[in-house]
Amino acid sequence: MTRRSLCFCLAAGLVALSLGGLEARAGQINLPTTLDTLLPSGTFTEVVGAETLTFSNFTYTSSSAPPAGSPGPPASGITVSPFAFGNETGLNFGGTITAAAGFTVNLQISFLVTAPVGEKLNDAVLLTAGSNSGGTGSYAVGETLTDPNTFASFAKLQASLPGNPGDVVKFPGIDSILVTTNITLVGGNAGVSVPTVILGFSSTSVAVPEPTSVALLGIGLSGLLTFRRFFRRVSVA
Repeated sequence: MTRRSLCFCLAAGLVALSLGGLEARAGQINLPTTLDTLLPSGTFTEVVGAETLTFSNFTYTSSSAPPAGSPGPPASGITVSPFAFGNETGLNFGGTITAAAGFTVNLQISFLVTAPVGEKLNDAVLLTAGSNSGGTGSYAVGETLTDPNTFASFAKLQASLPGNPGDVVKFPGIDSILVTTNITLVGGNAGVSVPTVILGFSSTSVAVPEPTSVALLGIGLSGLLTFRRFFRRVSVA
């Protein structure tokens, strides 16, 4: 191969790598946004806080009872903003999460949250804020955490009005979590709204051998193998 051909091949390889990097990030959505922009397959978003967490695989459903007159909000009516406070990093869902008087609205939002390489998620927090205008309206928010590899649920969080604005749970470290959030709003006699539903997570670094320890282990193994070869020679002699 000539030098010119070699240079051409290297240049083509670099261009291919750069295009591959662009394609890998093509589905990234910046926050704040609305939930509908995160629903197409292959889209994801990142939130930078105490750590950088990746959120992907979003789904959304809504319904109301009675089914006519006060339907559940569309995905375009749900706002998604970044949340970062202390060690918690996550998402803040808001917008038109409401139920008019006399109606019940049910929403379900799910997504996959993934820790950065070298870290594992080890706790989750659910925080809500809402109002029933002094009436009889209420809401209940339930968050279920599932291992995406085994599809086994391992933790649940609850929040409600009246009585309980938030919840927190700790668990053994895990790389990714499938999060399913169910929101039920009962309008009562004056309606109810939930402008803030925060889902936060934190992670810790996974202990890995330090380079010096790995090097010492390698030297020790090398020395052991050398000693065994020497011992065999002496035995044969």
